[in-house]
Amino acid sequence: MRVLLVLLFALVAGSASADDLKLLTAGAYKPAAIEIVADFEKKTGHKVTIESGTTGALQKRVAAGEYFDVVVIPPIPMAQFLGNRIDESSAKELARAGVGMAIKQGAPVPDISEPDGFKKALLAARAIAYIDPASGGSSGIYVAQLFQQMGIADQLKSRSVLVQGGLAAEQIVNGKADVALQQSSELMGVPGVQFVGPIPLMLQNYTIYSGGVSVASRNRAAADTLLLALANPENGKLLKSKGLDSP
Repeated sequence: MRVLLVLLFALVAGSASADDLKLLTAGAYKPAAIEIVADFEKKTGHKVTIESGTTGALQKRVAAGEYFDVVVIPPIPMAQFLGNRIDESSAKELARAGVGMAIKQGAPVPDISEPDGFKKALLAARAIAYIDPASGGSSGIYVAQLFQQMGIADQLKSRSVLVQGGLAAEQIVNGKADVALQQSSELMGVPGVQFVGPIPLMLQNYTIYSGGVSVASRNRAAADTLLLALANPENGKLLKSKGLDSP
């Protein structure tokens, strides 16, 4: 696989002038995309602009006809665009993301390895930040459903800090919340925040993120090679370091 990638990188770099590519990605995959893209740029000479958002927001942008070369969103939302906006044959699973919890750096770390401990930590929180389900964020939709499932939705309603997009953990930094729930990859690495860990396995929800190439890409060879780099099986270690798993 490594030899194939090197040959393809060389082919793209040698057969086409360096162009700008546009990558639209769901926020959970962005931390990994940044590093993979940096390596891609060095090897090919192409420049990639990365723009992120909630899955719902990206769906609207793609549906509205916005130009992009590669998009990364979950498979089900992507399905409506296959064959019209996205080349169906290009679609590849890239990573899997689970929901985690973060708190303020230095605060007592709760034991959330089991459902009872997780529930206790939530009920003890002053304010809990998570993505507004109405914005189309995968983690926010699930967290709201989970609160209902756990029977604590009413108790947490007044303590919920709904974030329209971006990093829920930033609400801990600015003092508006003391707990954040989001995809683990979006909680890790936020300055001033401590990643507690993934929520209990019995309550966990994993989201698959897939990539696809636009049928309207102006540099299809480069876009194909970018997607191949994102889908490289050797990305496993990098994905893990960013709070993601191989699909």
